[in-house]
Amino acid sequence: MTGKEEAMSESDKTEKITVNLGLVDLGQIDLLVQEGFYANRTDFLRAATRNQLSAHSDAVNQTVARKTLALGVRHVTAAELEKHQAAASKVHIRVLGLATIASDVSPELAAATIESVEVLGAFRASAEVKAALAQRTLGGR
Repeated sequence: MTGKEEAMSESDKTEKITVNLGLVDLGQIDLLVQEGFYANRTDFLRAATRNQLSAHSDAVNQTVARKTLALGVRHVTAAELEKHQAAASKVHIRVLGLATIASDVSPELAAATIESVEVLGAFRASAEVKAALAQRTLGGR
């Protein structure tokens, strides 16, 4: 785990999503919560998600390798992009997890140095940088 990951709060490591469930399914979840199997609905959904990811771990691992995705957290700094700019090279950001672009990265620097962004998970950057990269971004939330 990197220093950046250790410094992140729990809310920085999670993403809020909305899930629509059938009323019978929701009632069954509530029953399990009421009976003490899970602390709350979120606890149940996290456990169910982990179980499904575990069941499909081979497929996930093969796809990560095939797509050459970085697994975990990828933080892009202005210094890194400035090095690419000086070398006249471009960056391909490919992440399964969380990709962030530092707040001091200007939209112009991002547009000049980032060729593509593919994120399966969450992509966090300023609204201006996201707008500058909109045509080059796949899968970011």
